Amino acid sequence: MDLSGKLLIAMPGMGDPRFEKSVVFMCAHSADGAMGLIVNQPALDLAFGDLLDQLEIDAADETLPTQIHVGGPVEHGRGFVLHSADYALEDATLRVDDRFGMTATLEILEDMALRRGPGRALLALGYSGWAPGQLEAEIASNGWLTTDADPDIVFSSDNTQKWERALASLGVDPLTLSASAGRA
Repeated sequence: MDLSGKLLIAMPGMGDPRFEKSVVFMCAHSADGAMGLIVNQPALDLAFGDLLDQLEIDAADETLPTQIHVGGPVEHGRGFVLHSADYALEDATLRVDDRFGMTATLEILEDMALRRGPGRALLALGYSGWAPGQLEAEIASNGWLTTDADPDIVFSSDNTQKWERALASLGVDPLTLSASAGRA
């Protein structure tokens, strides 16, 4: 099972409050483990312009719309840009699939500041990581649902609706979800 390019949707009662009602875009998944970015938890105390100022990057104008997200509980000081596949830096961009790429360099931030970056982007500080077999065990114990990643959900500016929209893409009503797993 390779979940790269998929969405993980947190189930109620998964047991980890850091992931409550979270939607995680999976950047990489293999036998060595998994890495993803939470796409619906904005960092309320940091704006893209503030980040550019801290990194001494000049912006083309003051109206850059990029919102910063909390990508997960690992390495909060490290930044990742999940973006549309129309942008790539040689030897720096992880091409997830034909719709998504992920880049973690200053160069992409400079390009975004000058409006030469990707058509759609989500900036995250930190990431979500799983050891080999850990994610599969969490899915088996009813911690996550999985679905195809929809760029309109991932890059939407309405973070409050991403969890419900991801569930709806599976035909699931949040009111029908149970926090306990069953066995048939």
